[in-house]
Amino acid sequence: MAAEDEKSTSSNSGVISTAQDDERDQEKSDDISLPAHVPGSGSLDRLVDTARDYARAAASDNTLKAYAKDWAHFARWCRMKGAEPLPPSPEMIGLYLADLASGSGPSPALSASTIDRRLSGLGWNYAQRGFTLDRKNRHIATVFAGIKRRHARPPVQKEAILAEDILAMVATLAFDLRGLRDRAILLIGYAGGLRRSEIVSLDVHKDDTPDTGGWIEIFDKGALLMLNAKTGWREVEIGRGSKDQTCPVHALEQWLHFAKIDFGPVFVGTSRDGKRASETRLNDKHVARLIKRTVLNAGIRSDLPEKDRLALFSGHSLRAGLASSAEVDERYVQKQLGHASAEMTRRYQRRRDRFRVNLTKAAGL
Repeated sequence: MAAEDEKSTSSNSGVISTAQDDERDQEKSDDISLPAHVPGSGSLDRLVDTARDYARAAASDNTLKAYAKDWAHFARWCRMKGAEPLPPSPEMIGLYLADLASGSGPSPALSASTIDRRLSGLGWNYAQRGFTLDRKNRHIATVFAGIKRRHARPPVQKEAILAEDILAMVATLAFDLRGLRDRAILLIGYAGGLRRSEIVSLDVHKDDTPDTGGWIEIFDKGALLMLNAKTGWREVEIGRGSKDQTCPVHALEQWLHFAKIDFGPVFVGTSRDGKRASETRLNDKHVARLIKRTVLNAGIRSDLPEKDRLALFSGHSLRAGLASSAEVDERYVQKQLGHASAEMTRRYQRRRDRFRVNLTKAAGL
C-alpha cells in the first residue's frame, strides 16, 4: 500500500502512535469487569481475575495471536484511509476485503481462504469489544462472494506421511538422547494422529504443569493419552507395535527412561551435546522442523527439488498419514483424530479410497 509506505517514511511517530492505539484496543478486548452499579469487594475482584483467566483460555495462544494481528492490520488500514475501526462499518470492511484480494501496492494479494480467516478474526475482535459484525450484510457478503468466485483455489493439502515413510524417517535418527526423543515424537504423533501442539503439550501425569494439554498412562497393551484439544477432551489409544524398533509406546518408554523424566512435560529440550534433558517444554515448531528434516534425510519424494519437498510436508502430514494408512473401519480413524464428522476425516485421507470403488464398471462400461 503506497499510502502506508509514505506515512512510514515521513513520520515514525505516526507508526508508534498507531501501535500504541492497537495495544490499547487489545487491552480493551481483554477487559472484563464488574457492572458500574455493583460495588467492588475482595471476593468479587478475585472472581473478575478468574473470569479474565477463563476468557483468555477460550481460544489457543496461536489463535489469539493471529486474531490480534488481524485487528492490528485492519486498524492501521482504517486509520490510513481516514476512518476508525470502531464501530464496525460494513462498507469499510467490504472495501478492506477488496483491498486484500486485489493486492494493491507492494502487498501481495491474499487467497480467499486467508481473507475468510481474517474476517473471522475481525468478527472475534468486534465481539470482544461489545459489537456484532454482520457477515451477511450485503457490503461484506457480496464482495466476499465475488472474491471466492474469482480467486478461490482448491485447498492445498499437505502430503501424507505413510507407513513406509515414517519407518524411513525414524531410521535416520541417532540413538543418543535427542534421537530417542525425536523418534518418540514421530512415532507417537503418527500412531496417535496427533496435532503438533498436542504432542508437545503432554505431561507425564495429570495436572503436572499449569500449561498442560493432557497426560499419558502406559499399560501392558499400550499407552492411553488424555488430550485437551481443539474440540475438547478426548481419549487416544496407542497400542504396542509388532516390534520394538518401530513401536511408539516402546520409543516413548525409552525416551522417558534415559531422559529420567517422571514429572512435568513429556517432550523437553536437550543439552547441546544431546546427553542431558532439560526441564523446558518443546515448542510445537520443533515437530514441524523435525518432520521436514527427516523427510529430507530419508529421501522421501526425492523426485522433487528440496524446496518443493519441504513445502509438501508439515505437522499435519502425520495426521493425514494415519488417516490414509490405517486399514480399519473409518469410524475408528475418526475417533482417533477427534473429528466431529466422517466428512472431515475423509479430507485427511489422501490415497486410501481412490478408485477402490469403480463406478464406471459398476455402471456397465
